[in-house]
Amino acid sequence: MATQKCPFINLCGGCKYDFTDDKYHENKLSELPKINFTHDAIFGKPGTRRRAEFAFVDGHFGFYKKQSKDIVDINRCINVCDEINDALKYVSKLPWIGSGSVLITKCENGVDISVNATVPYFNAEFKGAVEKLPPQIIRFNWNDKTVRKYAQPEIKFNDKIIPYPTNAFLQPTIETEQILRDLVVKHVGNEKRVADLFCGLGNFTFATKATGFDIIGNGIKRDLFKKPLTVKNLERYDVVIMDPPRSGAEKQSKELSKSTVKRIVYVSCNPTTFVRDKKILEHGGYKMTVAIPIDQFVGSPHWEIFSVFEK
Repeated sequence: MATQKCPFINLCGGCKYDFTDDKYHENKLSELPKINFTHDAIFGKPGTRRRAEFAFVDGHFGFYKKQSKDIVDINRCINVCDEINDALKYVSKLPWIGSGSVLITKCENGVDISVNATVPYFNAEFKGAVEKLPPQIIRFNWNDKTVRKYAQPEIKFNDKIIPYPTNAFLQPTIETEQILRDLVVKHVGNEKRVADLFCGLGNFTFATKATGFDIIGNGIKRDLFKKPLTVKNLERYDVVIMDPPRSGAEKQSKELSKSTVKRIVYVSCNPTTFVRDKKILEHGGYKMTVAIPIDQFVGSPHWEIFSVFEK
């Protein structure tokens, strides 16, 4: 547990639970669905978040207050990594106009900042202030406009370096990303015919030498929500990896439930849609053989679930 207490706990809406409290693990476990987990929960470490979304309204910058659109002014958060806190010292003081969100991401070679604003254009004062930001902030975008760019942000999966597109999905911490990747690699095993669905930038794709599928990222461009791989498409694979967004993979699970794929490695960031998809797969004859809850969203009510289904 962290020894330093957050000064914004019970005020800021960024965290539901006080991760410095002795009962944090107990409180967080209460959010899990009633399914048969095969392993104890893995808890992430506070202060390691490499991406966080802040907000700004009427010149105030920080997190929303609980159940409010008012802002708690924040220039330091003990739940994020040092690189983001270093950037916050400067970003929180910018002459913010309008309202919107600010995604700050630690990359391999610096910090990336992406603003999604109600005001379509930044003014000259804001541009001048951004240009004075320290060089470790290597890219700053406002909606679809680049305000400043020193270098192309990059991320790293093991030894694979990938250009980081603005607003692309990343696991929230490097440590839990590695835990998930190691679990996926372990349970894919030596299989050669592997599909990585909703593959994003390739966190699992490169490590398993899989064929990736996604709308954007490093896979074959395919919208799996509108056009899931069919039973016929799935005949060429022995193992399927799925890591969908919070809405889950309902249509794809229905196709998988009728397929001959012998193993499905399902990584879910939403226990509710996971339970729904689990029922679909089990109705098709799959048995869940591994289920591990992972607290990679420290302080929040959210859980990641790593699972394996076999037929």
